[in-house]
Amino acid sequence: MTIPGLMQPTPLTLDLVFRRMQETFADGRVIDAEGETTYGQVAERILRLARVLTDELGVRPGDRVATFGFNSIRHFELYFAVPLVGAILHTVNVRLFDEQIAWIINHAEDRVLFVDAELLEQVRGLVAKLSTVERVVRMGAGAGEVLPAVDDHDALVDAAEPHDELPELDENSALGLCYTSGTTGDPKGVLSSHRGMVLHSLAACMADHIGIRESDVVFPVVPMFHAFAWGLPYAAPLTGAELVFHGSDSSPENLGRTIDEHGVTLSAGVPTIWKSLLPALRSGQLDAEALRLVFVGGAASPRPLIEAYDDLGIEYLQVWGMTETGPLACASRPRRRHAGLPRGELLDVRERTGTIFAGLEARITDEHGRPLPRDGAAVGELEVRGPWIASAYFGADADDRFNEGWLRTGDMAYMEPDGMFRIVDRAKDLVKSGGEWISSVELEGHLLAHPEVADAAVIGVPSRRWDERPVAVIVPEDPSAPPTLEQVRDFLLDRVAKWWLPDGLEIVDEIPKTSVGKLDKKVLRRRFDLVLD
Repeated sequence: MTIPGLMQPTPLTLDLVFRRMQETFADGRVIDAEGETTYGQVAERILRLARVLTDELGVRPGDRVATFGFNSIRHFELYFAVPLVGAILHTVNVRLFDEQIAWIINHAEDRVLFVDAELLEQVRGLVAKLSTVERVVRMGAGAGEVLPAVDDHDALVDAAEPHDELPELDENSALGLCYTSGTTGDPKGVLSSHRGMVLHSLAACMADHIGIRESDVVFPVVPMFHAFAWGLPYAAPLTGAELVFHGSDSSPENLGRTIDEHGVTLSAGVPTIWKSLLPALRSGQLDAEALRLVFVGGAASPRPLIEAYDDLGIEYLQVWGMTETGPLACASRPRRRHAGLPRGELLDVRERTGTIFAGLEARITDEHGRPLPRDGAAVGELEVRGPWIASAYFGADADDRFNEGWLRTGDMAYMEPDGMFRIVDRAKDLVKSGGEWISSVELEGHLLAHPEVADAAVIGVPSRRWDERPVAVIVPEDPSAPPTLEQVRDFLLDRVAKWWLPDGLEIVDEIPKTSVGKLDKKVLRRRFDLVLD
């Protein structure tokens, strides 16, 4: 029943963001490795691409359209054109194994596949395994003979008339589909709704969250094939902030050159990206004069990295989220009660995970799913809920990750009375020693502060006496002179409790990472199948 005089029930759908980009911010720049255009010009191409989707490729509402590409303007066009015709954008992670990629595309039942030209060779080996894909479209210049019967993105768009009858969208219909990285079992699909993505974009722009504004030049280093590039391709045009895409080259040299050349003010990526740029920033080779904020997720950031960016006058903001949280859910900004704290204590605060975004709720629970107190001491599993949080996995049966309307994140955390929380570890990565928990994440942060350690991970290994004990796995700064276990323990002695000190040290050339840059500890556990006394 509609009550007379009630505010207008305007659907929260992507066309609200699109029209704002098209009309209000038409002069805003959009830049990639091939050149520069404007939001107004991109908007026209999006409408032409929408016509291609419906009239040429036969895409209908609810169909899945897959993308297999890096960060580019063409990919950005698909971010809008596919949802605007009522279809579902499925961004496929190009860094997964071929078997996983084929499984994901078949599970999603994608009908059309858009592929970056430089990835056609990889796709050629997959086509025979794809049971539902009817058309393949090449994005960018490339040799057509690599894959027969491939359409050309630009040729199709250039020949089409702008779509002038876009369907009316339901805010609760699906906008996009992302799959988890599949570190255990098959990857799982997460559907994002129009309503959820619009609200996520609004939340990201809030001052105490990310704080995106029209004057920003936004540079998502996080891939567009992963978690919608943390929502930046939608949040930036909502505010009119300009967008810069770096293509497939994520080398420190190219990222630094892009930041300087285009006056980037705000960027996002995993900690390893910002660590790789530090030498150029410190030497002055990379100016980054306009860069005001980097926000960082995917893994906990070591304290020295936060301090290093502070010293450079660049705000370093930790954020938290996951594919299932659509994607951003928390930012670690100090609260009013932290005003005036000395630098060291303020860094302690910024190392925490932070406060849940407005519009979402968070709690911690015990092993039976019962809420635990917000006392800053009790540790339990972090659960979240809200309008851009997954309620189930796409095409899957009931899953125990969902607890009566709450998403069980698999992260263990403590929470303070005002809701600020800190994730201490993944539940599967905590080390249980003598009945007490040791946080591998915290130990890794301290190890990365060691001047002779370039990268580090901590795993728990079986112990006959203590159930489990921590073992440090490190990449030394100087491979010819790695630190000893005794030196590492001495360094950690005044930083952690004595019983947290690692009982073993393994030296490696590289720490294995997942396709999205997270520590792949299951590989380390298999490699170092140890049993300690």
